[in-house]
Amino acid sequence: MLRRFSELVEETNPDIVSMENVTPLEGTAMFRRFVNKLTDAGYNVEYGPVDCRHYGAAQTRRRLVLLASRLGPITLKEPTHPNQEDWTTVRETIGSLPTLGAGDVDAKDSLHRTSRLSDLNKERIKASKPGGTWRDWPRELVADCHLKVSGKTYPGVYGRMEWDKPSPTITGQCFGFGNGRFGHPEQDRALSLREAALLQTFPPEYEFVPGDAPFPGMKNVGRMIGNAVPPLLGRVIGASILEHLQRHA
Repeated sequence: MLRRFSELVEETNPDIVSMENVTPLEGTAMFRRFVNKLTDAGYNVEYGPVDCRHYGAAQTRRRLVLLASRLGPITLKEPTHPNQEDWTTVRETIGSLPTLGAGDVDAKDSLHRTSRLSDLNKERIKASKPGGTWRDWPRELVADCHLKVSGKTYPGVYGRMEWDKPSPTITGQCFGFGNGRFGHPEQDRALSLREAALLQTFPPEYEFVPGDAPFPGMKNVGRMIGNAVPPLLGRVIGASILEHLQRHA
């Protein structure tokens, strides 16, 4: 990504540049070189971590956002949901969707489908508490790897979400119960692809493949959902750029 933007600056010298990436990027030498390149090219640069919860997403997703303009100082729009009591919740986002079992597909929405669970994982999710961890399970359900010293430090898998809080970060593995805190708050299954897409702020009717195309598989669609820039964050960045252009028209 950095190479692509550096080449863009070098070859076309646009007036405005924007990018989104994960927050650890900010501490790398490559990122500092990129910022210096923009500054040397005459850009006003603004960057920093952005928490999507502060803009209305029901998801704990922190991303590094950079804006740069040769027209003047540029900033991201002010948060619309700055306080915890303002944050959108899982319940508000997916609470009205039809009930599904593990491995089911909703008859009216092919994206509202869930992964199957093994018999062991069915017992595990039944023993899981919203917001809890595998440490809440009876001893016979705990995986051997979690009993090792190294495994005890990884409680953030096989967890249920909580209804009245934002979800954890939606990743490309969001459809798997054992891949993170992707258990449904109430139903004994992992998130459906539609639920993950809604938490990622995609529109309710959004299709990731044409309606007449064969379903490409949970893994492929899950990757498209989890790897995407949340559309809500994209709108915020776009609106920030538009306001900036209007000020400097």
